[in-house]
Amino acid sequence: MKKIIILSFIFFFTLTSCTDKGNNSLRSGDLVFQVSAGSEMGEAITDATAADSISYDHVGIVFIENGKTFVIEATPEQGVVLTAWEDFAGQADGVVMRLRQPFDVERTIARAKSHLGEAYDWSYLPDNGKMYCSELVYESYRTADGKPIFTARPMNFRNADGEMPAFWTDLFSRLGEPIPEGVPGTNPNDMAREASLEVVYQYVKTKE
Repeated sequence: MKKIIILSFIFFFTLTSCTDKGNNSLRSGDLVFQVSAGSEMGEAITDATAADSISYDHVGIVFIENGKTFVIEATPEQGVVLTAWEDFAGQADGVVMRLRQPFDVERTIARAKSHLGEAYDWSYLPDNGKMYCSELVYESYRTADGKPIFTARPMNFRNADGEMPAFWTDLFSRLGEPIPEGVPGTNPNDMAREASLEVVYQYVKTKE
């Protein structure tokens, strides 16, 4: 039922809605937001950040080269990697979004690719040589004078009831670090709601 509500909301606001039959609608620099697939980590993220029935827990950057489509993404398992579109789209349902404003696509992709090989940022802190998914987007998309296009906001790790999910308390206990509540950062849900983005289309995952 939750997924039906989510996808119905997305469909209502989609400018050009279709189920992906290939890569023809994708452009380098597009962003792909994935709907929560039900993992403990995904639920912890969406419990703290979801609103208006939108429930994203991941975002990646489309990169097309020599007719092949990839997604540059920061994953908990592998850090910042280049993933074939077919593999990325097979993970979960998603929505492709595009910046309304002009931006330097080549420079944006170059910045994103410069982070390939970096570890996943389990600390969710800025400027530590590691990246979480929306942090990679935030650092890659900048104006001509170097200012971030997207907005960093005080991070919230608590659920709608104000409670701290066990996932976060256990994680930061193992790290020996305080939970960075209130530290400026980003998340896929806030990013997807930014006025600078428009929906291109939605797709249903290609694998079961």
